Amino acid sequence: MKTNRAVRTPGGLSLRVDVRALLVGVLLLLVALTASVVLIGTGDFPIPAADVVRTLLSEGDPGQEFIVTELRLPRVLVGLLVGASLGLAGALFQSVSRNPLGSPDVLGLGQGATAGALVMIVLFSGTAQQVALGALAGGLVTGFALYALAWKRGVHGYRLVLVGIGVSAIVTAVNGYLLTKSDIVDAARAVVWMTGSLDGRDWDQVWPLLALCAVLVPLVLANSRGLRMMEMGDDVSYALGVRVERVRLVLMLSAVLLTASATAASGPVGFVALTAPQLARRLTRSPGPNLMPSMCMGAALLVSADWVSQRAFGTEQLPVGVVTGVVGGVYLLWLLVTERRAGRI
Repeated sequence: MKTNRAVRTPGGLSLRVDVRALLVGVLLLLVALTASVVLIGTGDFPIPAADVVRTLLSEGDPGQEFIVTELRLPRVLVGLLVGASLGLAGALFQSVSRNPLGSPDVLGLGQGATAGALVMIVLFSGTAQQVALGALAGGLVTGFALYALAWKRGVHGYRLVLVGIGVSAIVTAVNGYLLTKSDIVDAARAVVWMTGSLDGRDWDQVWPLLALCAVLVPLVLANSRGLRMMEMGDDVSYALGVRVERVRLVLMLSAVLLTASATAASGPVGFVALTAPQLARRLTRSPGPNLMPSMCMGAALLVSADWVSQRAFGTEQLPVGVVTGVVGGVYLLWLLVTERRAGRI
């Protein structure tokens, strides 16, 4: 059965649609939204899913409206946006590097954002907003350093991954040094932030991340054709009229901004950027970058992991970064074994 179909618009524009990828994306979006409704209704004051939906439609009672819109909805929205941002960033890096290990977790971008946050916490005792700005700046500096060090007549495949592993090791050492130089109060605050958590997130974290996604997601999708062409190699892409280095720079900068802003909002939530694109690709069975399915998969993974962190361990609530770290670590080991058996590493 054909999964690709051509759709012609009234203006004469012809679009090629992967039906399976579209269906997978829609199903993953439904999973993410369903998990969000369940998560909003979860807590010390349980709210049935039907009442959550009515409250979101401004038809709930005042008590439920306060709990849903002021206490729980911002946390869930941050989870959705962070998961979608990390899923998209992971898909971009893996496609640009043509390597399943080419994700922000491996390339050191999360560690770079953590370094920026630690500088604000340890050296300046910064506020939550200052820590978020520090994380954003740290991610951007790490991204520029990664691009500059990996550049040699372009940025290619394993060179990017190898440079990223080296950058990650250096920044991790810097983070350890900063922790050893901090007092006990700042160290405890830093360790909590470094775990990755959605606790206490409110509308102050939602709006900046939403605004950034509103700018970067259309920019990435506008360059998706060039990204797909680049997967066939730079020479073929040049022959097809793609400005390879310009497209690569725009997409890498977008991925760095998405990763840094997601880390600034929630702390370094590990392995979502690594696993979401790979799981999406296995579901769509498409060799392309799978940008939208990866976004939806990332959002579904993070919201589901947040539910597990709150409910699966009784009265003990874990930071969401612990759950994603365990799941992602197991997945990374499986991926390495699979790649080794296939002779690719």
